[in-house]
Amino acid sequence: MNCTMSERFHLNTPLLESGSMSKQLGTTVYLKMENSQPSGSFKIRGIGHFCQQLARQSRGVVCSSGGNAGMAAAFVARKMGLPATVVVPSSTSQLVVRRLQDQGATVRIVGKVWDDANAEALRLAETEELTFVPPFDHPLLWEGHASLIVEAAASLGPGVKPGAVLLSVGGGGLLCGVIHGLKDVGWMDVPIIAMETVGADCFNAAIKAGKVVTLVDITRLV
Repeated sequence: MNCTMSERFHLNTPLLESGSMSKQLGTTVYLKMENSQPSGSFKIRGIGHFCQQLARQSRGVVCSSGGNAGMAAAFVARKMGLPATVVVPSSTSQLVVRRLQDQGATVRIVGKVWDDANAEALRLAETEELTFVPPFDHPLLWEGHASLIVEAAASLGPGVKPGAVLLSVGGGGLLCGVIHGLKDVGWMDVPIIAMETVGADCFNAAIKAGKVVTLVDITRLV
């Protein structure tokens, strides 16, 4: 393999003030520039950590994804010298499919929604003895994503806290990682504002129901 045990795959990204958003809201707004990660999103933090812990002796990895998790898994696998298979639903754009292939991943298109792709990824993990890389639901992912808050705290400096942390919710991996990170830096009194897309608001529906729920349909892309 090409990496050492201590190597990490993500970058320490800038925390930049947004002048326009700060003016609009009447308070200082900082953006954590996760779009500058090698795979294009924060997902590389958790998936890199997961693969370092569980995939080093693997025959390969398989991940179900609509895009960002698959890109992270493909990037990390390539750096580790492992084959990667990414299973995506048919709603995934051809641009994303090409980018996954450019990272060296084998791409399989299965089903209409992520649930279909995930079932196939789990099947492949079992039948082909691959390491299944979950896109959002694993404590090791959350540990990795927590580094985002640790970096933000270091950038702001001692004694400085944000008034709130604003993030988007898809599968909930980032939210769990942010909670983990707030604990790590002693910011448990900092509120979190979690935003979801109308039409794909499964977290909001679960909170209202007080239990895990399944949406009848996804009417908007996250």
